[in-house]
This record gives sequence, structure tokens and C-alpha cells, in this order.
Amino acid sequence: MKAPRLTLIALPGLPEVCAGDHLAELILAAMDGAELSFQAGDVLTVAQKIVSKAEGRTRRISEITPSAQAIEIAEKCQKDPRKVQAILDETNGDKSTAIVRIAEGVLIVRHQQGWVCANAGIDESNLGADKQGELLLLPLDADASAEKIASGIEQATGIRPGVVITDSFGRPWRRGLLNVALGTADVPPIVDWIGEQDAYGRPLTVTQQALADEIAAASGLLSLKNAALPVCLLRGLHWQGTKEASARTLVRPLNEDLFR
Repeated sequence: MKAPRLTLIALPGLPEVCAGDHLAELILAAMDGAELSFQAGDVLTVAQKIVSKAEGRTRRISEITPSAQAIEIAEKCQKDPRKVQAILDETNGDKSTAIVRIAEGVLIVRHQQGWVCANAGIDESNLGADKQGELLLLPLDADASAEKIASGIEQATGIRPGVVITDSFGRPWRRGLLNVALGTADVPPIVDWIGEQDAYGRPLTVTQQALADEIAAASGLLSLKNAALPVCLLRGLHWQGTKEASARTLVRPLNEDLFR
């Protein structure tokens, strides 16, 4: 039996991404610079930060006027009320479910795409020396962002890679951050093993593999916070693509939330 193996390559040479940039073109140039070409079955991981930059998903703090609710919450969590307002604007808008927890220095909310995360995923790091006072928001539709990259590469090369848009999230009951999938193109977020058999022939009844999250987490080993390596190529993974792939299927419905 041939030993299974995966190859993970962080692509060097991507420039600073600006609003309006075409990520597929930048990735293709980085592939050429690394003397790589796409093969069938390849998967790309793309950091959310460069996706949001390319899509112009920024807000200037100076242009935000906080509401009374934002001011009240800011006093509790010791944050700038304008930043709190930006966070509230990114939530699902349901007052009964939008805010999960208020604590000193952090605000845990339910994002409009369903993600439960700190500060609605809004970031201020690694935005560039001239970006003081700007906030970077999550993509409006990370699945669509992944699809655009996959389609652009397919048009240029004839090969369509899977694409996973990643971001670093905290985890309930565990310290530390890891990359998770915010958007996918073709890569199934979940592989359902229910009804299959384990290695000893016993039926599996509850196993659902979070494939897109596993791919995203692997990319974090190379796409370090200070490495300026936002895109990784994963090669050698056996997976079956699906046009219906959507990272939003990873969101657990509220009626399944046993800790709410």
C-alpha cells in the first residue's frame, strides 16, 4: 500500500492587496514565481484578510457614529463605542441572538453569516502602514469570494482548484486560535460518514468530518500572522467536489445549541 501523503505549500511573492485587485490573477502570478502549476485535485486556502482587502470591506473609525446601545455596551466591555457600533452593524440584527457575551475587552456576537466569533471578525492588524484608523470587515459572502477565485483560475488554466477562505477563530472551552473555513468553492465543508463502517466494520452513526475546517487549520501552520503568506496550495488530498458547497452549512442551527 502506498503511504498517504499531503503537500502544503505557502505561496511567496503576493503583493500588498488593495481594493479592486483580482486575487485569481495575483495567485497565478505567485504560482508562476514559485515555478508551480495547478494540477487536478489541488486546493487553495486564501486568508480572509486579503479577500476583504480586495473587496474593499473597510470602514474608517472616524466616520462611525455610535448608537446609544453601542455606548452602553462599550462601557461594559471597555471598547471604543465606534468599534462596538461597527461590530453591531455586522451581526445578524436579531436583538435576542446577536450578542452572545459581553466581557472586558471582547464582545462575542453572532455574525450576519451565522459565525459566532469575537468582535464580528473585525480586525485592525496587518492592514498597512497608511491604514491607521481603519477596520477590516469579513467578506459579505465568502462562498461567492471563493467561487470567484476558483472560476478565475479555471478560465486561465483549464483546471479548477477547490478554494477555502480561512480566518482565525477562538474555540469554546479551548485556548488558542486556529484557522476555520468562512467560504468554500467545490470543497465540501462536511463529509458525512453516517452509515459507513469504521476500520473494524462497525457502523458509524454520528461521525461528520469538518473537511473544510481541517484544510483551513492546516494552512495556519504556514500562513503565520507575521509571515505575509496568505495563500497556500494543498496537494494530494482525496476529496470529491460539489457545486453546492457552502461554508455556512458548518454553522450549527440555534435549535441544536445546547449551551444557549
